[in-house]
Amino acid sequence: MLSESEMRMSHCCFTGHRPEKLKRTESEMCADLESEIRVAINKGFQVFITGMARGTDIWAGEIVLKLRSEGFPVKLICASPFPGFEKSWSNDWKQRYRQLSDAADQVQFVSPAYRPSCFRVRNEWMVDHSALVIAVYNGARGGTNNTIKYAQKCGVSVSIIDG
Repeated sequence: MLSESEMRMSHCCFTGHRPEKLKRTESEMCADLESEIRVAINKGFQVFITGMARGTDIWAGEIVLKLRSEGFPVKLICASPFPGFEKSWSNDWKQRYRQLSDAADQVQFVSPAYRPSCFRVRNEWMVDHSALVIAVYNGARGGTNNTIKYAQKCGVSVSIIDG
């Protein structure tokens, strides 16, 4: 049986901004995400962890599922910050969230309910279970920047896509 640190070596997580904070379209971002995910697969990454937020996280999860349906040996873990995280979203985003959750190999609620620190806790949980972070980053302060800094502090590799 593999140790936790050995398992981590095949795990990659995502961080990135919501659509309204990005300079490029969804299709442009998804093309770059798919390219980076394919590079990660070629390097031996097989388990991908998405934080389930609108934008980068959901797009990345959808791409992992698409590649899985094409025969790539990949798994998806949905690391949601708390149950009901998506309740205030538009119907389209709620549907995408549910489809990802339903198709995932594992769903992990990192906090039992909303609390001010739940997003930071979720981001750190993902980094703590990964050897690579694929980040869509526009240079702004906030959760994505904090996650990148946390990964770097922990010695986890970060691949940045310009957002």
